[in-house]
Amino acid sequence: QVQFVESGGGLVQPGGSLRLSCAASTSWFRDYDMGWYRQASGKQRELVAAITSGSTTNYVDSVKGRFTISRDNAKNTVTLQMNSLNVEDTAVYYCNVPSRTIPYPWGQGTQVTVSS
Repeated sequence: QVQFVESGGGLVQPGGSLRLSCAASTSWFRDYDMGWYRQASGKQRELVAAITSGSTTNYVDSVKGRFTISRDNAKNTVTLQMNSLNVEDTAVYYCNVPSRTIPYPWGQGTQVTVSS
């Protein structure tokens, strides 16, 4: 069973930056596509960034040019660098494997709050 531990969230002012990290407990990490999701209060969880096992990246339009997803297969981690944050980015952020029909169990997530 794969487990994910997300970290790096916090309170930041509009225009600021945060770097999120997700550690995955699997020896097969390098074979998985990985994604960062977010869920704002009262909204459905959405996939905002994904990286394939070959490191091809994709982003939802609302974060293109501001967020960068990367992975370190040696450390079983996936990172989300978030720049030019705005209040609409406020959410709990999670990682998981986007290609699965049924996601692995969700981690606790990391809260990102953008506020002045």
